[in-house]
Amino acid sequence: MRIQRVLLLITCIPLLFISTEATQPPFACDSLNPSTRLYPFCDTSLPIPQRVGDLVSRLTLEDKISQLVSTAPPIPRLGIPSYQWWSESLHGVANAGPGIRFNGTIRSATSFPQVILTAASFDDHLWYRIGQAIGIEARGVYNAGQAAGMTFWAPNINVFRDPRWGRGQETPGEDPLVSGRYAVSYVRGVQGDSFKGGKLDHHLQASACCKHFTAYDLDNWKGTTRFVFDALVSIVLLSLDLAFFNGYCLLKALPFLCFFGAFLSVSLQDLADTYQPPFKSCIQEGRASGIMCAYNRVNGVPSCADFNLLSKTARGKWNFNGYIVSDCDAVSIIHDAEGYAKAPEDAVGDVLKAGIVGPFVIFTLLRINILVSCFRSTRGPSGNGYGPLRSGPTYWMGVIIKVTDWPS
Repeated sequence: MRIQRVLLLITCIPLLFISTEATQPPFACDSLNPSTRLYPFCDTSLPIPQRVGDLVSRLTLEDKISQLVSTAPPIPRLGIPSYQWWSESLHGVANAGPGIRFNGTIRSATSFPQVILTAASFDDHLWYRIGQAIGIEARGVYNAGQAAGMTFWAPNINVFRDPRWGRGQETPGEDPLVSGRYAVSYVRGVQGDSFKGGKLDHHLQASACCKHFTAYDLDNWKGTTRFVFDALVSIVLLSLDLAFFNGYCLLKALPFLCFFGAFLSVSLQDLADTYQPPFKSCIQEGRASGIMCAYNRVNGVPSCADFNLLSKTARGKWNFNGYIVSDCDAVSIIHDAEGYAKAPEDAVGDVLKAGIVGPFVIFTLLRINILVSCFRSTRGPSGNGYGPLRSGPTYWMGVIIKVTDWPS
């Protein structure tokens, strides 16, 4: 069962794998196309790991690289249509992302209250029912042919620690327990699970993605933007018996320690007690099929390039088997804004090795030719044997299969 779950969460390749008439939503394996329906990955009677393995085996290096973007292009020789990873459903199915279009028979979807207000009800069942309604409406929009994908980048479960953050209304608030419970209820509702969980097997009503991983609650404050913010982790505050309030030293510290301490914004204990629990609950209890890494750095390392965060913690400790996506241009800023990577190719290599096995949301710098050069240059391993591109597609393709195999 665990192997199946691992394979079900494929993070790089946009495929829609169910037989259907050409007038229906854009599935691969069109029943009217005899050349594609003979592929084993099109056979819905086969186990998902077998279908995924067959599909991945047919992909070239260029195929795999081409899918590392949010607007993934088609692979015509396999009958695979384009796929749009980016859709939004924070408090209702929205056309804020390119994946949803209200330009046909469906002109709108239900808009629920902002999350900060809904969370104030402290009602797990209400949160679940809202998520359930969002998932059902998302499926309806897709079945009507007005959605280019079924992966939704919600909920936002960052802990709302600082009221100066302009997106706090998107979150369940400042309490880690409430944020975690909200994540579990919402994700179970959207993905078609039962309120108590355990119903999901090989299908997803829609795919939910918990964001932004981790310690992220700043957009722009006095010249520090979300793109360069570094959540420095302190292990000295308790031992030095310091206390800080708004950057001022209050107790038992020399002035230079006070200055130093003002920049130590997240202790290891705070990371474990406050910022990580919502994501842990989202993964382990909610069984979210996706997570999004944040723009900011934690202890100098960009979240999207942090092997300890993505691979050791999310996958290793929490057994996450879904896809990991970057925030918009988060891979690019690792080189452009943060200077962590010395070249664009290095940024790509860093995030793949850290554990991103899903689409990069790319607008500007990291074009496909840059991605290709990453694997053709001396800056990183090359060829089909490169680990992330050998195993990564297995994660994200499974998500697509699970979403598109859901009964209409």
